[in-house]
Amino acid sequence: MADYIVWGAIDWDFRHQRPQQLAQALSATGRRVIYVSTSLKDTSQAGFAVEPLDQDNRLFQVHLFARGAPSIYAGVPDAQRLQQLRNSIGEVLLWACCGRVISLVQHPFWCDIASELPNSRLLYDCMDHHQGFGDNAPGILQLEQRLVRNADLRLFTSDWLARQWPDPHHAPRAVVRNAADFARFASPPLNPYRDRFNRSVIGYYGAIAHWFDTALVVSIAQAFPEHVVLLIGADTAGVRGKLRNQPNVEFIGEVPYSALPHYLHGFDVCIMPFHVTELTLATNPVKVYEYLSAGKPVVTVDLPEMRQFGALVQVAQDSQAFIAAIGRALVPSTPEQISQRQAFAATQTWTHRVETLTALAESRDHTARISVIVVTYNNLALTRACLDSLESDRDGPALEIIVVDNASGDGTPEFLTQWAANRGQTVILNSDNRGFAAANNQGLEIASGDYLVLLNNDTQVTAGWAGTLQRHLQRNPELGLIGPSTNNIGNQARVDVDYTHLADMPQAARRYTCQHLGELIRLPTLAFFCVMMPRTTYLRIGPLDEVYGRGFFEDDDYCRRVELAGLMSACARDVFVHHQLSASFGQIKSSERQALFNRNKAIYETKWGAWVPHEHD
Repeated sequence: MADYIVWGAIDWDFRHQRPQQLAQALSATGRRVIYVSTSLKDTSQAGFAVEPLDQDNRLFQVHLFARGAPSIYAGVPDAQRLQQLRNSIGEVLLWACCGRVISLVQHPFWCDIASELPNSRLLYDCMDHHQGFGDNAPGILQLEQRLVRNADLRLFTSDWLARQWPDPHHAPRAVVRNAADFARFASPPLNPYRDRFNRSVIGYYGAIAHWFDTALVVSIAQAFPEHVVLLIGADTAGVRGKLRNQPNVEFIGEVPYSALPHYLHGFDVCIMPFHVTELTLATNPVKVYEYLSAGKPVVTVDLPEMRQFGALVQVAQDSQAFIAAIGRALVPSTPEQISQRQAFAATQTWTHRVETLTALAESRDHTARISVIVVTYNNLALTRACLDSLESDRDGPALEIIVVDNASGDGTPEFLTQWAANRGQTVILNSDNRGFAAANNQGLEIASGDYLVLLNNDTQVTAGWAGTLQRHLQRNPELGLIGPSTNNIGNQARVDVDYTHLADMPQAARRYTCQHLGELIRLPTLAFFCVMMPRTTYLRIGPLDEVYGRGFFEDDDYCRRVELAGLMSACARDVFVHHQLSASFGQIKSSERQALFNRNKAIYETKWGAWVPHEHD
């Protein structure tokens, strides 16, 4: 199963809400969950502190290291802290030996860190209308815009929130509302709360903040002087002081989540007295699901998300209607009414929400389609290994694989014919060697993907390679071409990755890429052993120039054309592809190969001026 990284909007030990509930419900499915705390550790090096949260080693909280430990609500991380945080989460990935990752981001601060994880999908869990909070910096709101734009899947807790983020591109999105831990709230505790004067209880629990309608509570207290209005929760808006003249209003303060059923089952009526603002219009309150789980009557102000409850919840347009609704609700509920409320709540649990979440997050239906063109000329064993590596990355984006064979004579055409029939992929068998550029153009011409890859058959890809390259292109529209790092090439794409045997390569590559999350190196010329471009680049630049015949310089030429169009090329340090190097050209006599090189160099220089040889640092 995929590992889930929940990028928290609150600390684990803060009020128990949607972030913790989803994390626990995910871990209960057998998936491993790493909850990233909002509290960073002030340390200069990359790293993290870890805290187990269960007995099954499936749920952890991590505190990432970041110099100065900035508040995630106060501003956008600068470049230095951003890179340190990327390095810190890279250390987490290595420690946990994470394979496929689903990043569930619940606060925009994490956008440029979570989006860099290799072999991952990026989900934005939009829980709140962030513009409605006074402590969010303007830069955070700009990050949210980028997060909504770049996420692979957008989740919203309410219809109102979803409407605030229209998507002209029809990107994947869904409304996944809040829920309740039904089993916790449905059964009455042995000793539920009782008012010391045996008064009926008009109760509320939750945050008591600037959206809390104090004037409405005053009206309620005065309308029902023989009852107690019990308010439970942290008062951050000075409400207690404003209600000090109401003798039947009592404050208990914040209580542990585990204690909420004790108080809830002592309520005669549950209320939600909020101001109607953009912040509350966006709200899908957890407490209403919990109130109904206990079978209690509920009275609330008129918010859009209350409509889903129908007659189970009494909705009031103004204070007079609110008071009248409380009067009706104080009449003891019938067993049938209690049963109806609980029956609804039983279908609205966090387990139900996680079933929806995982089905959406782990589906490949919404991933961008990527076409991979592989040109072959003999070297059947290398071709087999290359195709095996492509197919082994089953958790990545869906790949359309197009193999173009240039008249191999070693059994490759026969193998490819059978392979294509079994896999539902495409093979083009040329009757003569048409050369590297022409064969790739054949594949490009029929490719259907949103992103196009040219891949040599003497390569082996690693887990998450395609999705990570694609995300770089998505985040950086100025890039026309991108390639991976590798063990064997003549320019700066070559890196030192410590492995002797191919069996050790994936693990060694993982170590390297996790230490370089998000890193790009701008290169004027990419070697086309592995290169990805968005379809927009191909439509703008066109096919490779076939004047170069069997090969040499067609990649340099294409990079010049991309450059001329105002686009850039880059190497991704967080993607590694193993490369044998010159497997096909190695079959040509050295004198013939040198003559071909000299001929094509002259063609290139006629078009572009003096050739600048590739260099490795």
